Amino acid sequence: MSRVSSLSSPFLLGFDEIERALDRVTKAADGYPPYNIERIAGGDGQPERLRITLAVAGFTKDQLDVTVEESQLMIRGRQQEDKTRQYLHRGIAARQFQRTFLLADGMEVLGADLRNGLLSIDLARPEPARVVRSIAITQQD
Repeated sequence: MSRVSSLSSPFLLGFDEIERALDRVTKAADGYPPYNIERIAGGDGQPERLRITLAVAGFTKDQLDVTVEESQLMIRGRQQEDKTRQYLHRGIAARQFQRTFLLADGMEVLGADLRNGLLSIDLARPEPARVVRSIAITQQD
């Protein structure tokens, strides 16, 4: 049984990649670590920015990895188990994670900052130049 896509209209040409992106996003539903996304107004010629902030308490800079692969922003955290400690109660797990955000075309990652257990990643999408192109019509008799 094949799935009928909402992007299968004959008027939507070349949107196959968007459909695949939507499939990837719906499969990434893990809630750890929690995160915020905020909009930061631009000023002084700077474009509007987005800031993703993840709660990564207990992780050091060396245990975090932020990469951009194709159009995906990937944040990974890896903690090693400390075998020398003996816990009477263990409520804070040393847990690995991978959080993925799908980026639109033109989005740029400006940088990442770790402060007080919060990892902030700033993104911007520069305003694209508006291009109007005339298409020549040829006539064949």
